[in-house]
Amino acid sequence: MLGVFVGSAALVIILSVFNGFENVVLSMYNNFTPEIRIEPKLGKTFNPNTEVFKSLRKDERIDNYTEVLQEKALLRYGDAQFIGLVKGVSSDFFKRKRLDSTLVEGSFNLIRDNSFYAAIGSAIKLYLTVNINDNFKDIQIFSPRKRSGISINPAEEFVVNAIHPVGVFQIQHAFDESILVPIEFARNLWDEEKNVSAIEIYLKPKQNIDNFQKDIENALGKDFTVKNRIQQDQQLYKTLNVERWAIFFILTFVMIIAIFNIVGTLTMLVIDKKKDIAILTSIGAGTGLIRKIFFIEGMMIALTGCFAGMLAGLIFCVIQQQFGLITMGQESFITDAYPVAMKIADFGLVFFTVTLISIIASGISSRLSVKNVYNLKEDL
Repeated sequence: MLGVFVGSAALVIILSVFNGFENVVLSMYNNFTPEIRIEPKLGKTFNPNTEVFKSLRKDERIDNYTEVLQEKALLRYGDAQFIGLVKGVSSDFFKRKRLDSTLVEGSFNLIRDNSFYAAIGSAIKLYLTVNINDNFKDIQIFSPRKRSGISINPAEEFVVNAIHPVGVFQIQHAFDESILVPIEFARNLWDEEKNVSAIEIYLKPKQNIDNFQKDIENALGKDFTVKNRIQQDQQLYKTLNVERWAIFFILTFVMIIAIFNIVGTLTMLVIDKKKDIAILTSIGAGTGLIRKIFFIEGMMIALTGCFAGMLAGLIFCVIQQQFGLITMGQESFITDAYPVAMKIADFGLVFFTVTLISIIASGISSRLSVKNVYNLKEDL
């Protein structure tokens, strides 16, 4: 019973902690990853001023509507250079909730006194050794000039614009290799008057994302791709699910070992109860009844340990949520204590797993226990 108790509690606690880490990671991504992203199926840009997009912009379900114009470019700061993603965004981008939680230095105030500024990812700051407090040093952005012919001077084939960094954000490596600029600056850099690369949308609370996605797909037709968060970064969600199930199966294997101790426990019980078994069979009890008795006892051992373990795991998770007793062991800008997020499905999964293994183990035990019941009568 103690083995099942420890295994059940461990499953509940580990799955809940993993849920907590998953929520932390996804919350970081969600600050930059919109709920809906619209991209063209062919080409890199499209016109966002058509009637369809004008009506979409007025949709009452939308909380944030951001136009994006992005492309990779060569970044130079002093003698260092790096190829990163330059992402031009409209003003609505900076109205997103919890965006400031990704900021580690400076601010997201990119338009001041009719001048444009940039926010850079932490990876770019590292590669280029950027000092946002140095007011005399800008980041130079080199982008191939559109419709340029072959020139004797290669420098003439590039558009070079300088912009001063005023903020540093940190999310994840893929995002940290980008630089945020006002969309007006990006239009000037790439000589793009009206087209955009994508439209990013956040919905108001309690709106159904799947229904909204279907409505947009029907309105836009086959020329556009409409992606939700999972579709935008499928690899991340697959990785999180694989890790979760890997942990579950490892702990389930430990649980199997613990529960199959019931076989040994019931075998010892049979040896101790030889006289009782003989008396029961003598007064007419069949092997089915004897088997049922030991089967029920095995299930009682397992399920008592399971319920007690899940209750202990629940209490531990609630305490960790409220007080953060177990810390990460080092300072972190995200969270200091191990995050915990409980799900009813996890408790159901643990109960189903323990019950299934217990039925198998108790069934084997009960059959072994009464295998030689008639020999017991002769011995006694």
